[in-house]
Parts: sequence; C-alpha cells; structure tokens
Amino acid sequence: MRMTIPVAKVLSALLADPEAPRYGLDLMKLTGLASGTLYPVLHRLRAAGWLAADWEEIDPVAAGRPARRYYRLTGDGVRAARLALAELRALAPAGRPSRGGAEPTGAPA
Repeated sequence: MRMTIPVAKVLSALLADPEAPRYGLDLMKLTGLASGTLYPVLHRLRAAGWLAADWEEIDPVAAGRPARRYYRLTGDGVRAARLALAELRALAPAGRPSRGGAEPTGAPA
C-alpha cells in the first residue's frame, strides 16, 4: 500500500475506533477529504484486503435516504494500518509537527 497523505488520514480516522463502521460522508468529515479523493483511497484499501465494505439493510423510502455503505478495517487491515502509520511517524523529523494528518505531535511550532 502506497502511503500518501489521504491514505494516512483515512487509516487514522478508521483506527480511532476500529470496530465502528464508517460511511463515506462520515469519513469525509473526519478526514477533510473530498469524495473524489476519499473513494479511490477506500477502493485501494479494499483491494489490498485492509478494508471490508457492506451495504446497510434499510428501506430507503422508509428511512428517507439512500442506503449507506459502511467501511471497517479488517483484522489484517488494523495490523497493517498501525504498522504503516508507525513507520510514517518514524520517518517524520523529530520536533516537527506531522503534516500528513496521521497524528499531531504536540510539539510547539
């Protein structure tokens, strides 16, 4: 998996609560990514086996909205995402805030 800033943001959002299913709009709000950036990342994560996706089972007419597709990291995805983000943090220069959105360092600017 190529670790880009959008990938790191999506993985960080999903790892914040790995058991919580997330849908697209929820992930857009958490990451600040537009749909044109988010959905290709989700597709790549699914293709790599890091992410599972399932449609919710609702009656769209009764719910007053279309069914949502929920995403959740797989067990392998959780392990791989944690390792990938740890490696990314290890590459960041010491004392400089992370610009990848993966996790703030808390260091003063």
